[in-house]
Amino acid sequence: MSRVRIVERKVPQVAALLHENPLVHRVLAARGVTVPEELNLALKDLPRPDDLPDIDKAVQRLVAAREHNERILVVGDYDCDGATSTAVAMLGFAMLGFQQVDYLIPNRFSQGYGLSPLIVDKACDLHQPDLIVTVDNGVASVEGVARARQRGVDVVVTDHHLPPEELPKAVAIVNPNLSGSTFAGNSLAGVGVMFYTLIALRKALASVDVECANAPLATLLDLVAIGTVADVVPLDAINRILVEQGLRRIRGGRTRPGVLALLTVAGRTANTMTTMDIGFGLGPRLNAAGRLDDMTIGVECLLAESGKRAGELATLLNEFNQERRRIEGEIRDTAAEQLAEAEAVSRAETSEFTVCLMQEDWHQGVIGILAGRIKESVHRPVVIFAGDGEDDLKGSARSIDGIHIRDVLQTIVARNPGMIEKFGGHAMAAGLTLARERYVEFKAAFEQEVHRLSHGQPAVREHLTDGALLSADWTLANAEMLASIMPWGQQFEAPVFEGQFRVVSSRPVGKGGAHLKLSLELFDESASTTIDAIAFNCALQPLPDEPALAVYSLDVNVWRDRRSVQLVVHHIEQSALR
Repeated sequence: MSRVRIVERKVPQVAALLHENPLVHRVLAARGVTVPEELNLALKDLPRPDDLPDIDKAVQRLVAAREHNERILVVGDYDCDGATSTAVAMLGFAMLGFQQVDYLIPNRFSQGYGLSPLIVDKACDLHQPDLIVTVDNGVASVEGVARARQRGVDVVVTDHHLPPEELPKAVAIVNPNLSGSTFAGNSLAGVGVMFYTLIALRKALASVDVECANAPLATLLDLVAIGTVADVVPLDAINRILVEQGLRRIRGGRTRPGVLALLTVAGRTANTMTTMDIGFGLGPRLNAAGRLDDMTIGVECLLAESGKRAGELATLLNEFNQERRRIEGEIRDTAAEQLAEAEAVSRAETSEFTVCLMQEDWHQGVIGILAGRIKESVHRPVVIFAGDGEDDLKGSARSIDGIHIRDVLQTIVARNPGMIEKFGGHAMAAGLTLARERYVEFKAAFEQEVHRLSHGQPAVREHLTDGALLSADWTLANAEMLASIMPWGQQFEAPVFEGQFRVVSSRPVGKGGAHLKLSLELFDESASTTIDAIAFNCALQPLPDEPALAVYSLDVNVWRDRRSVQLVVHHIEQSALR
């Protein structure tokens, strides 16, 4: 069982008044906002693309391809960032006058991730490209780029993943995470890198084709926002602008038919769109195509010109997502049994710092979600493996703050040559391929390295809060304002609060009673207001009238067109009054 620590964010003194609402001012100041102008999130405040590595080389090659009417093939990835990156590339190139552009998304199961030699051969056989442009992949595709060169095809890489020690010999590698990059931020998603590449390309083409100067690239920001949020990259100042500008377009109805169709099947509303709607509504449905079938369906939905076609594809994506949830539920039950068995063995045999599980018939497309769920449950780095039908295991890793999972894998590779066949990823998520006979060895090495990085102390789950609220602060206006004042996400988290409550009533709700419906009162207010609350995936049954400490956020509950404020409880425990 993980330990929990609740820490109130420090609110620095800020000379300027960030917002007339004191609660909003407090929340923004605690996240490092210093002047009210930062709330504008205007496109003019974005840094220019000039400092991106190799951007000049990439633009030069693309300008030449346009001038000679070369065949360009966009090679994407099978997740939401990859799908939106591919759609942005296709639409952007069309706006800039490219005539021969097509795309290819590798199949997760038969071809794997990235620009592999297998994908290059398929690309050349089917499309005969003169130039391959990768989106959301490619920085580690040493063999794939070499294969393209053998076949006489140039490659321009646009990617955001952390680079390996050896880089591919591409014409250009546009990636803000390359060593020596002077770009203002390194948190762009793949779709953000592609969007920036198009901005630089438009500037170069404007001097030779005046129509390109007016290419409406800003119309692509709805897709940029979706891919950025779904990939859970840090919402630094650059990404906040990109996401907010995309959300404003969607709220104003200025978005692609595919986005509107996805919102419809997800039961979301465009005019109140937030990052939560992307993270829990649109992202899972697009990702489901790559997890279970073919991400081409997701790309086609985003590219669809008619509402009818977009609706058909969105319905199919929604069906994939329902099937994904069913499969996930089945393997989650099996994984829970394995975890219970591990906890039942002697402490000396139980991993205290990591979780590593494997089953041959688990679905490769769903193990990443399972890893994330278990990580949230046990608050330890997790790797879940499934068989690939041949000699290898495919693994998906998820981590916690303080443990850079890709660096962990890099260290294991350095100390155990040949153990991991290939890997890649970010600080919080990674994928890897492992020979089946090396599984037990890897499991031990994974535990050892995380133990070393943790200095022998099991991780403490930390809830950063924005302090306490009075019941008078529980207003619909506050809930709506906090939801929309800024785009919230990774490293710019949505506001959460803490309080000592009296539990007036509680009852399990949802399938199998997985959630807890509560009625709460603040303990330290003599005339406190009673408020409804919901705790998702909560097994605790707090004692009525006893003090309970809760971490929660303000939420807008919509029921039969009636909007009301409720609390969403993220953590609750019985506690003595503080």
